[in-house]
Amino acid sequence: MSELYLPVRYLHVLSATVLFGTGLGIAFFLWFAHRSGHVATIAGVARLVVRADWLFTGTAGVVQPASGIALILIAGHDPHEPWLLLSYALYVGAFLCWAPVVWLQLRIRDMAVAALRDGTALPAPYYRYVRYWFLLGWPAFIGLLLVFWLMIARAIPGTT
Repeated sequence: MSELYLPVRYLHVLSATVLFGTGLGIAFFLWFAHRSGHVATIAGVARLVVRADWLFTGTAGVVQPASGIALILIAGHDPHEPWLLLSYALYVGAFLCWAPVVWLQLRIRDMAVAALRDGTALPAPYYRYVRYWFLLGWPAFIGLLLVFWLMIARAIPGTT
């Protein structure tokens, strides 16, 4: 196997960890900021969440498929193996949840910042957007958990 395999695999595992960990951290902090009901807290956390999502989740989200494709090629796997096809589907599913979540986070941030600036309550759409944001997070979270499982199970000799 190529001498590139280990560094590419390391990058793949590291980016998977960043993708999952940042997503979980973002969800935790924004949810509990929302639950506080404090507009200033929500606005401040939402600003950071949007930045972190673009910087960490977005970057890791690009590195994941790139390093995954490289690993498939380096290791000589058939890209149509069932465990890989399932991984692709789960990853695409997680992305299809994340894309609207990013849009929702931007709107949540903007509404919270405007309410803080204007000294007003959060508008009704804010609560609807938070609910959608929360609901879309679950399938993405579960999908990535399953992708982690497939990666780990594949690394055990004699499995998948």
